[in-house]
Amino acid sequence: MKIIYSFFIAMVLVTTNFCAYAQRTVVTGTVRDAVTKETLPYVSVFFKGTTIGTQTDLNGNFTLSSTEAHAALSFNYVGYIPVSKNILPNTELKVDVAMVPDSRALDEVVILGGKKPKYRNKDNPAVELIRQVIAHRDENRISTFNTASFRQYDKMLFSMSNVSEKFKNRRIFRNYQFLFQQQDSTLIGGKNLLPIYIQEKLTDKYFASDPTRNKSVIIGEKQVNFDQQLIDNNGMKVYFERMYQDIDIYKNNISVISNEFLSPIANAAPTFYKFFITDTIKTGNHEVIELSFTPRNTTDMLFEGKLFVSNDGHYAVTGVSMGVNKNINLNFVRALKIDLDFKPALSGRYSLSQSRLIADFGLGKTKGMGFTGERSSTYKNYQYDVKLADSIFQGKSVVSVPGSSTRDDRYWEMNRLDPLSKEQEKIYHNIDTLQKIPSFQRTIKIATLLFAGYGNLGPYEIGPVNTFYSFNNVEGFRLRFGGRTTPELSKRLYFENYAAYGFKDEQWKFFLSGTYSLNNKSIYQFPQNYVRASFQRDTKIPGQELQFVQEDNFLLSFKRGVNDMLLYNDFYRLDYVHEYENHFSYALGFKKWSQTPSGGLSYQANGAGFINRLTTSELSLALRYAPNEKFIQGKIYRTPIPDRYPIFNLRYTAGIKGLVGGEFNYHNLTGTIDKRFYLSQLGYSDVTFEGSYIAGRIPFPLLAIHRANQTYAYQLNSYNLMNFLEFVSDHYVSINIDHNFNGFFFNKLPLIKKLKLREVVSFKALYGGLRDENNPQTGGGIYQFPQFDNGLQRTYSLSNDPYIEGSVGIGNIFKLLRVDLVKRFTYLDHPEVSKWGIRARVKFDF
Repeated sequence: MKIIYSFFIAMVLVTTNFCAYAQRTVVTGTVRDAVTKETLPYVSVFFKGTTIGTQTDLNGNFTLSSTEAHAALSFNYVGYIPVSKNILPNTELKVDVAMVPDSRALDEVVILGGKKPKYRNKDNPAVELIRQVIAHRDENRISTFNTASFRQYDKMLFSMSNVSEKFKNRRIFRNYQFLFQQQDSTLIGGKNLLPIYIQEKLTDKYFASDPTRNKSVIIGEKQVNFDQQLIDNNGMKVYFERMYQDIDIYKNNISVISNEFLSPIANAAPTFYKFFITDTIKTGNHEVIELSFTPRNTTDMLFEGKLFVSNDGHYAVTGVSMGVNKNINLNFVRALKIDLDFKPALSGRYSLSQSRLIADFGLGKTKGMGFTGERSSTYKNYQYDVKLADSIFQGKSVVSVPGSSTRDDRYWEMNRLDPLSKEQEKIYHNIDTLQKIPSFQRTIKIATLLFAGYGNLGPYEIGPVNTFYSFNNVEGFRLRFGGRTTPELSKRLYFENYAAYGFKDEQWKFFLSGTYSLNNKSIYQFPQNYVRASFQRDTKIPGQELQFVQEDNFLLSFKRGVNDMLLYNDFYRLDYVHEYENHFSYALGFKKWSQTPSGGLSYQANGAGFINRLTTSELSLALRYAPNEKFIQGKIYRTPIPDRYPIFNLRYTAGIKGLVGGEFNYHNLTGTIDKRFYLSQLGYSDVTFEGSYIAGRIPFPLLAIHRANQTYAYQLNSYNLMNFLEFVSDHYVSINIDHNFNGFFFNKLPLIKKLKLREVVSFKALYGGLRDENNPQTGGGIYQFPQFDNGLQRTYSLSNDPYIEGSVGIGNIFKLLRVDLVKRFTYLDHPEVSKWGIRARVKFDF
């Protein structure tokens, strides 16, 4: 009897389960734009007449199921005509839908009485919801787990966009029409694309929270490789990765295109954004709330779009679709679109499964040829709270496994987490073909000459072009010609040289250096390890120190005030530089320096006659630590990318009397700390602290000659209203603050905000002095301070008051010019000083 009863119960359960399965309705499919055929993310899909629904993912795919019988589906998306599709109930089927953009114009506008209610945060359910998301932000981040690991696949595509038919049909492309593709994005106008770059990367990532550690292991990497004579592939890769960083919606600030945007779920988000609840979607047993947001001021560095939030008490973000307003104070960006898709993990938490960032750049708003970049990432194989060996985190935070950059096509076919389309697969071959076109090679060489200042001749480059002609009061009209070798000549041995001639002083100047790489890498690539020997005979203005600009740049020939002090120098140098993967480096150096004053500068010993030549010999040790530093890497140059991480420098120099003609003993210890502080919507500040102490009794040319500027160019690291050789010290401290508000105030002003200007302010203070033994004004010193022809003092030591100057300026004029009004606050009684000045600087920003 018990057996029959048990059999009866089992049959009932089987039958019930079978009936439930038989009544299950499962629909899968893809939603596309009917015109462009592009897939549409975050389309709302419902069983018609119910609240049972879902959304398409970043690729436009959806899956919707129910245990009830349903006869129709409804599809809704902002800007598109709603679609209804009949289906067979109690079946599993695939439904693909093409949605038509809604371009209908309004025939009639009806204005109703009454004021539109003012938006308020108080008693606003959307704001209450976003505050819950913010309150639960930390618990939904990956850092809440003890450990985590996952695999990430990144794909970057870059193309010339909005290519006109006229450009496409030019003679040089007549036989290369296969290079062009049809436009497949609704974000960007035009029909044609010319793909120029593709990059893929497969990475295993690991995280541990106690202590906090991160490790990225690159297991596969592939990219278009241009001819190294034309374009630096590593430099292009680093630059694009800097522009298109990982998007973490849970951070207060999100870095996109070298700018910091306030996240819509940042602590301060309710102050800068407006929020609206626009839909509620039931997906299985879960309910998702659609939360739309828009910036209160459309010109600020803010996003607009939609958040999708789980309504299960955890308030996790399940999806994001956002861009920027067309009025935003962002240069050259015609369109920007970010989509993030999160999937629930076994733990119940949501993990990022896909992300996509598309940006289109151009000089015009919408018309004209531009440049489009797209980065898409796919994340899989999440594992949480699994024991990770300590050995995983040893060494550098980012490493590549051997052979990662030489994976074959079969490997990529098997391991890509997101397959390439047929058009994308062709890019590798097409670019190889493109760079073989002679006219393309000529165009790249011309662009390199214009923007980098060097003309490529294969193993040798001539330049920089802007130094070929300059002038000053001592040399008169000056011509210069030179260049440097490239890795095409040798990857280990590099030469640089120039020759110059002054038509007024009728003297030749020249420079020659030879550098040998000790790690078989370019001396311009990180990490550096080289030894260099050089000799230079040239002129120099005491106290003029420039960054990334040659002193004989033509534009720096124009100077204010009296500018007749010059040194003729002979430099003999031997340097060794060694960088490590952790961004610590040291440099050992020897320098013999012979200097001869000229023009209005003379060296006169106390109680003796004039000194024609001063010779010193120095040994030096420089230490530098720049954690997480990245570079814009060129073939034969590199430029550090400013970031939030500090940079520490410490330099010790010893002058040795009797060493190959050295005349003085002294010790110089100098340290600097540089750091950029991001202040969210208030912009960012670049801050530099500097201090130095010189021990020994030495003449004033060997003291710290403070960086002055008598040109009309604004120089960030110099005192722009200080005259050359106006101040010297043997001990000092200084602070330099340069703050960019990114248009925070101008964006609030009617009419002005249309110009997309940006406010900048700076403050510079220098405090120091001279010990009596080095101060001619107190009876010490070895040389007298220089004087003007009328006998007035020209050089001073800092007294009890610091030297202070500040400026207010307007940046982003014509998208590349910064103009500052500079004021000097102290030491105004010195002769030939300017209390006020206007300085300009060319600065390219997005």
